[in-house]
Amino acid sequence: MFTAALQQAATTRDVQVGVGLLDALPAVLDRAGLEGPVLVVADENTWRVAGRRVADLLAAAGRTVLPPVLLPGTPRVKAAAETAQALATSIGAKPAPKPIVPIAVGSGVLNDIVKYAAELTGRPYACVPTAASMDGYAASGAALREDGFKRTFACAAPRAIVADLDVIATAPPEMAAWGYGDLVGKHVAGADWVLADALGLEPINPRPYGMVQDNLADWLARPAEIRQGDRAALDGLVRGLIMAGLAMQAHGNSRPASGSDHQFAHLWEMEELSQDGLPVSHGACVGIGCLSMLSAYEWLLQQDIAAIAPATLAARQASAADLRAEIAAAFPLAFMAANAEVETLAKAISPEAVETRLRRLQSVWPTLSMRLSALLPRSADIRHRLQAVGAPASPAAIGVASAQHRADFRRARLIRRRFTALDLLHDLGWLDRAADAFNDKACEQGRAA
Repeated sequence: MFTAALQQAATTRDVQVGVGLLDALPAVLDRAGLEGPVLVVADENTWRVAGRRVADLLAAAGRTVLPPVLLPGTPRVKAAAETAQALATSIGAKPAPKPIVPIAVGSGVLNDIVKYAAELTGRPYACVPTAASMDGYAASGAALREDGFKRTFACAAPRAIVADLDVIATAPPEMAAWGYGDLVGKHVAGADWVLADALGLEPINPRPYGMVQDNLADWLARPAEIRQGDRAALDGLVRGLIMAGLAMQAHGNSRPASGSDHQFAHLWEMEELSQDGLPVSHGACVGIGCLSMLSAYEWLLQQDIAAIAPATLAARQASAADLRAEIAAAFPLAFMAANAEVETLAKAISPEAVETRLRRLQSVWPTLSMRLSALLPRSADIRHRLQAVGAPASPAAIGVASAQHRADFRRARLIRRRFTALDLLHDLGWLDRAADAFNDKACEQGRAA
């Protein structure tokens, strides 16, 4: 499955997913050209689950294995850029006859820390995932917090990935549920790209698009079995998550795997949404963002686009000054407001351009609406699947009240310059109505339950 994708990837040369594959790691490193002394980076849990075995396997294969680095963190390693920078300093200070090869043994945050540290030291690295928790294993870039602001640092993806399903099945079930939420959001990411392509804003790159979309339904087909740790079901989830990262490598940015679903997630993560003193996971946020946008698309597909008045709607578009005022009111945190202003103004266009875009929408809508209807699953089905895998399935389940969720439809649009359905609903003056439709549906589901 990965052969063609690896030919398109910018950095990753070898990916292995399967049962009992940890023993293959020395050979995979050789094939990927990772020849120097190895430094295993883990935390206390992942060292126990797989890190010690990785070190022993490599030592037995004749590799020089440096003393491991165990990152602190209770109960989770924190996604801090400073940790990566300190790790980079440590790697650079270690004497070795050849460049050191860092090996990340862990899940999302640990992988991102090692990825950024490897970039800072100019070294390729390898990854041994310990949970099916997110799609960043094979992705370029590391999402870390610096000076209170979570951002993505530019850095290369791992040269090699070895995902042993026996290891991954030992992770807490909620971690696979996070990964499922991250992967289920690709439905919306694909629809948003189709929309942007149809409106002449961002052409679809067929190969990266297909890398994510062609097998998405199969990867997501067995949520209950994933929750139970079934190896075959986990195999699909892990392959989907890794393929999403390879698609981002192939395309050069995150468009194949990130749309308006992720805009909700980025908003909540920047504001440090938490429950019981712990940050709500990225995948849980994406899953709720996906449900939000599936509902919005369902509502949009019921509307009469032929009846809109493009010139009237375009004349109502906010000026740059009005956008700045909206942003200032929406984001009390200064760093978020500053970021939102840059991103929103980057995609702002003139009323004349908005009118042209809406007229094009009317022209392509008969074909576009049919394609979107065929592409998108029903929000009710995805909600049931999230429940089956053990993931949050409502905004309230991650601590977002209905009034806040309604406001977040507007705020999520403001934090990224990428054109998505949120922007189209804004152009049409329908964002609040789409948000209300979600909350009305949620109330109906609550009464039925």
